[in-house]
Amino acid sequence: MAEQTALADIRAGDRGKPDAAVVRDALGVGVAVGLSGFAFGVTSAGSGLTLPQTCALSLLVFTGASQFALVGALAAGGNPLTAAAGAFFLGVRNAFYGLRLSQLLALPRAVRPFAAQWVIDETAAVSLAQPGRRGARLGFAVTGLSLYVLWNLTTLLGALGAKAIGDTGAWGLDAAGPAVFLALLAPMLRTTTERAVAGLAVLLGLGLLPVLPAGVPVLVAALAAPAVLWAQGRRTSRPDSSAQEEAR
Repeated sequence: MAEQTALADIRAGDRGKPDAAVVRDALGVGVAVGLSGFAFGVTSAGSGLTLPQTCALSLLVFTGASQFALVGALAAGGNPLTAAAGAFFLGVRNAFYGLRLSQLLALPRAVRPFAAQWVIDETAAVSLAQPGRRGARLGFAVTGLSLYVLWNLTTLLGALGAKAIGDTGAWGLDAAGPAVFLALLAPMLRTTTERAVAGLAVLLGLGLLPVLPAGVPVLVAALAAPAVLWAQGRRTSRPDSSAQEEAR
């Protein structure tokens, strides 16, 4: 039975997009997003981190939204622990990507610890967009490799050129990372609930910026998801209660 299931998966993957099309799409995402590593390098150096610290973040953390959140909070004078906590909670989403990708990719156990480093928004988006397992694996590998190499290279170049560029705010480079993240997130907001969570998170994050220390608004914005789900649950339970009362 297991052999039949595996054979069915292989056949399903063979009916997917051509490899050349998958590689083209994956490289497009990897190159486009990888170039924003330059903005991170400049912003990180401008926030006071050294060149080794900046490069270590890209090599080891490798998740742009969390990296930008960390250096942004530090640049605003936030507490390092608070900044790290905000970056951590932003990175938790990758664990949920991993749950889905582990089933889709079905990689050998020996490879999974290394592949986990590449479980991010971009690799998840490209992999999940493929109709078969073969295309998903190829898209994951090409996106992960191209983005990892280019992100770290541009991070190094950005950190080295930070002094020549000067004020990152004047060039708008500090907004490049969040802009890329929003561009990836927007097409994924398909349901009313998802849009409500995103909208409330934006309101909380932006609204609390003037009154809370740097890094804390990000943590508070994470409460948008349970708040919207709670409100939705209350709404759906009311018709059931009314129907039960009428039946009595």
